[in-house]
Amino acid sequence: MNELLLDDVVIRWISVSSMNNNVYLVTERASGKQLLVDAADNFSAIKKLVDAAGADGPNPELVGIATTHQHWDHVRALAQAAKEYPVPTYAGADDAAGITREASVKISNELANGDTLKIGDVVVEAIHLRGHTPGSIAYVIRDSSEQNVILSGDSLFPGGVGNTGNSPQRFNSLLDDVIERIFDRFGDDTLVYPGHGDATTLGAERGSLDDWRARGW
Repeated sequence: MNELLLDDVVIRWISVSSMNNNVYLVTERASGKQLLVDAADNFSAIKKLVDAAGADGPNPELVGIATTHQHWDHVRALAQAAKEYPVPTYAGADDAAGITREASVKISNELANGDTLKIGDVVVEAIHLRGHTPGSIAYVIRDSSEQNVILSGDSLFPGGVGNTGNSPQRFNSLLDDVIERIFDRFGDDTLVYPGHGDATTLGAERGSLDDWRARGW
């Protein structure tokens, strides 16, 4: 289990399944309210993640479950999580029906670009990134320490954007959105935590944007 301790939130995460999916739990330190992001697989491990965060705030309470996108490997434990924690669910509007097909969970809050949700007093912004899936959402957590954190799902990784099925149209859509909605808005110290694998920063990736465009993936 990994953790990032900021002024307002604690972010804990684990990797599950043979696909190394990252599952994130964001806890507001002042209240203990929590948001689970991507109930990908192995619900027993997810429950341990939630339980381990019990000391991250005074009154631990899971208040929402968010999903970055509809692909099956990111929702395999969503039905179990939604049953164990009957709280609002969040996902991109254009992926909501796909998530219901994959996980048999109806999304209660369908998100568009710029929509927000709250973990106590902490605001989380939804950024719609079109290309990996039609409704992929990155979740931006703003901390009062001025440290921004982006949970990017499968839309942005160290070294490039997510898989777009060898479609130039989808690739250009995703890269355009990543540039305009993430790189043009947030500073180099912004942390990026993807749906699989290791974290990065926008500063580490910014100089490669032209190279990504040129190579086409």
